[in-house]
Amino acid sequence: MRKFVGAVLLPLSLWVPAVHAEANPMREMMIEMGGGLLKGKKLDRAIEEADKSPLGSRENPVRVIMPTGQRAYLSRLRCTAGDAPTFARTDSMGAGPFGGIIDLYAVKCVDQDAVDIYMDMYHESNETRIVPGFNGDDAVVKDVVTS
Repeated sequence: MRKFVGAVLLPLSLWVPAVHAEANPMREMMIEMGGGLLKGKKLDRAIEEADKSPLGSRENPVRVIMPTGQRAYLSRLRCTAGDAPTFARTDSMGAGPFGGIIDLYAVKCVDQDAVDIYMDMYHESNETRIVPGFNGDDAVVKDVVTS
């Protein structure tokens, strides 16, 4: 049994992308799969334009590093009562404003209807701002930002 588990876990570990922005061949491959990403001044202009819309909207998706960044960001959100919302990825929504494929998450607080949050996981850092309608867990924010 141990040999079987080890044989399964080792190959799976190769598919887990790092949260850090350091060189990672798997991360680079996933970024290439994500589409033609904007960089430098073009990205800066796209962010400036996107920031005219609410954070988390299709026009201004939350920018994070890979799926681990998506989960880390959503995990730090807090509902108005202070509890953590539940969330689930509902769909891939095609190209977003920064050139990457964006994902749609349904985020639900106990006392509210589900909220759609759009996310773009092909970035060099995790977003530190909180989407409208939620609070953030500062203790978790520090971990996410430094990871």
